[in-house]
Amino acid sequence: MMRFQVRSFAMNAVAGLVLCAAMTASASAQSSSSSSPPVVQAPVNVPQPAYIAVDPLAGVRYDNLFDFSVGAAYGHIHAGPILTEGANLGGLDLSGSYLLSRHWRLEGTFRSYLGTSGAAPNTVSIQGPFVAQYMFAVGPEWLGPHNKHGAIILHVLGGGAYGDFEQDLRSHPPSTVGFYNNQVAPAVIFGGHLDLNRSPQWVFRITPDALYTRYSTDYATNISSTGGHNNWNFGISVGMEYKFKKKRR
Repeated sequence: MMRFQVRSFAMNAVAGLVLCAAMTASASAQSSSSSSPPVVQAPVNVPQPAYIAVDPLAGVRYDNLFDFSVGAAYGHIHAGPILTEGANLGGLDLSGSYLLSRHWRLEGTFRSYLGTSGAAPNTVSIQGPFVAQYMFAVGPEWLGPHNKHGAIILHVLGGGAYGDFEQDLRSHPPSTVGFYNNQVAPAVIFGGHLDLNRSPQWVFRITPDALYTRYSTDYATNISSTGGHNNWNFGISVGMEYKFKKKRR
């Protein structure tokens, strides 16, 4: 009986020691876990949206088969041979061209200039009568320095000019105010275009020109070789050009 009690006591003691050791280990683990620094998660790289640069002038070419331009026009003219001051007229410039080769095109133009002009001293009280000039010409166009941003284009165009000088004279002859008769006169246009490309099709165009006309001064309905006067004047237009079609391949 005594031996059994000793054995039971020994077993209880061992079980108590094992339980104490387990509780101590658990407390130590909890303490170590609470005192360790928190784990910091590495940032996740979020992909950024890709931006693609687009060049609006990347498709600019100079081999289009046709083009057409329209612009607001200004022209300075002399309505008669004895007038000391000219007339400043406004109107419209319509032009187009057709491709001939890499640097050469055939250009045609129609220009209307409308306004009023000073008149020579007269006894019928005509002051500032209406005048108009309509020019039509065709000729070669040469493509000069150019890149995708713009180009310099030169032209020499020959044709005629119709001068309307008698419309506002109240049936008086044009000689009353020192004007020319209504007539068609030879005309030449020297100048060119300054083109600024806005897209492969659209172009902002400035066209400065020297305008030459030779109106008759014999007050006949036709041009005379002896009575013609050489008139040099300045004209300019500002507008837009559209390129219709690329060259055939």
